[in-house]
Amino acid sequence: MEIFLTGASGYLGLAVAQAFRRAGHRVSGLARSAASAETLMRHEVAPVLGSLETPERYHEAAARADVIAHLAVDYAADTAVRDEQTARALLGVAVEAQEPKRLLYTSGVWVYGDTGSAAADEARPLRPPRAVAWRPGVERLVLEAPRVRGVVLRPGVVYGGRGGLTGMWFTGATAGELHIPGDGANRWAMVHVDDLAEAYVRAAEADLGGEVFNLSDGTTASLGQLAGAAGTAAGYRGALLTTPLAEAVAQLGPLAEALALDQRVSSERARRVLGWRPRHGGFVAEAITYFAAWRANQP
Repeated sequence: MEIFLTGASGYLGLAVAQAFRRAGHRVSGLARSAASAETLMRHEVAPVLGSLETPERYHEAAARADVIAHLAVDYAADTAVRDEQTARALLGVAVEAQEPKRLLYTSGVWVYGDTGSAAADEARPLRPPRAVAWRPGVERLVLEAPRVRGVVLRPGVVYGGRGGLTGMWFTGATAGELHIPGDGANRWAMVHVDDLAEAYVRAAEADLGGEVFNLSDGTTASLGQLAGAAGTAAGYRGALLTTPLAEAVAQLGPLAEALALDQRVSSERARRVLGWRPRHGGFVAEAITYFAAWRANQP
């Protein structure tokens, strides 16, 4: 198949692009800069120079593709507005096609809000925190678009490789101060970046549309345990510093509310429908490996 990705040189996007190449698909990806384009070429991905705010630059590549995967996030702009604009642009391309295209949209488990002790499945009502309040609306656009096979993927917090959000623990530990918002008792739903990439391939290859899938490795470590494991791996000998949530929100804004969510998430549907099985055993189990990978990826 022909695949087109936004965010192709990013943390998630590059892993997904590589997974599609390993599966034998032809892949092109949006690249904002010459350096990003070179990165894609090194990984057998055809670069399309442009940006999210210039859909005319990527229209042709998206129109050629059998599957479009939207993984980019623009933090330099109004993230919510840019995300919806991009989803509408990609849907516009898909609607014009003679044959129905599949559009994979990247959301996340934060849209559930606090889940409590029962693991949330895809039927759980959504209560997103402010940081991702716009996502359910964009999900509906993708799922309800006519003549488009829309699939929404809701990954947990992604770890592995260059690190994602887990990199902030390694950064803090190596700087000598390891902070977390709240008291650390809340649990995070997580997924390894390579397992996540495999799910995109399976969703693209399946004859599906109008579907939602949670993607989590099923581990239930608390934020304190996760950050503590990162600190130990990095050789940190100080105390884990907890910040009252109100103070953390004042420092970090709405992101702190999302980081303090207490979540358990079920990926049983992805296992049953896609045959997806995460191969990695969780962040805590191999924190030393993840620290080494993060450190090797630093400039």
